[in-house]
Amino acid sequence: MTEIKGTTRVCGLIGNPVGHSVSPAIHNNLARLTERNLVYTTFKVEKGDVATAVKGAYSLNILGLNVTVPHKSEVIDSLVDIDPLAKAIGAVNTLVRVEGGYKGYNTDILGLARELEDEGIELASSEVIILGAGGAARAITFLCAGRKAKRVYILNRTVDKAQNIANAVNEYFHNECVIPMNINDYESIPGGGYIVIQTTSVGLYPNNDEAVIEDEAFYRKVAVGVDIIYNPAQTRFMRLVKAQGKKAYNGLKMLLYQGISAYELWNECTVSRQDAEEVYNILLKETGTDE
Repeated sequence: MTEIKGTTRVCGLIGNPVGHSVSPAIHNNLARLTERNLVYTTFKVEKGDVATAVKGAYSLNILGLNVTVPHKSEVIDSLVDIDPLAKAIGAVNTLVRVEGGYKGYNTDILGLARELEDEGIELASSEVIILGAGGAARAITFLCAGRKAKRVYILNRTVDKAQNIANAVNEYFHNECVIPMNINDYESIPGGGYIVIQTTSVGLYPNNDEAVIEDEAFYRKVAVGVDIIYNPAQTRFMRLVKAQGKKAYNGLKMLLYQGISAYELWNECTVSRQDAEEVYNILLKETGTDE
């Protein structure tokens, strides 16, 4: 446990709600393992109060902040600098203290990238299907295109939302690798061997027995499945992938690594693999997913 002193640095999470967050478990354990005098807590911030909160955090000498729903876009107006990719995504989840304010980053995509690397999933030259077209899907589509995926299909009930993401990503990377589709048209996707990333809230606890696509024929197209949901530890989407004899992963490592990436930015350090594994095991217990 960190001894609170006059020199203790403070980091935290702003959002609403924040009481359920496991981010304190990530960062306070990282501080313990890396022997840094730092504490991390949560700050409930109402919509419309983001600018005041960010300005106040800087005045209070807060080292860094994470940002969660519903503030990931609104916070951008309160930054003195922003990472170009985070700007293109239109969402920031990490604020790093710089001269005069905070610089914004999107470590959500860094978290998924590191999870995929951990599991040996290679995006380069791969074909990807993304289920959903919300904020997470937008960030993940940028990641896939940036890592040179050959083709990315975005499947969503509202095609306009998928089209907006496709337009933004294709324009940013100057190619046409992202293809928007209605989720009901999945049968027209050619061939198989796809990396499928499930980004919707369908299947989130307590709706454990729901999947955005139920048809076994779709899952025969899957080479590997990743669900960004981590509660339940095994979603119906994951079970449907595994029923075809393929591997499937949940989003707990994405959550871990986005936190580690933020911690590294705040402290200008590198978290060891051993420390990352220890915090992952703590998260398994914290979330009740250590089956």
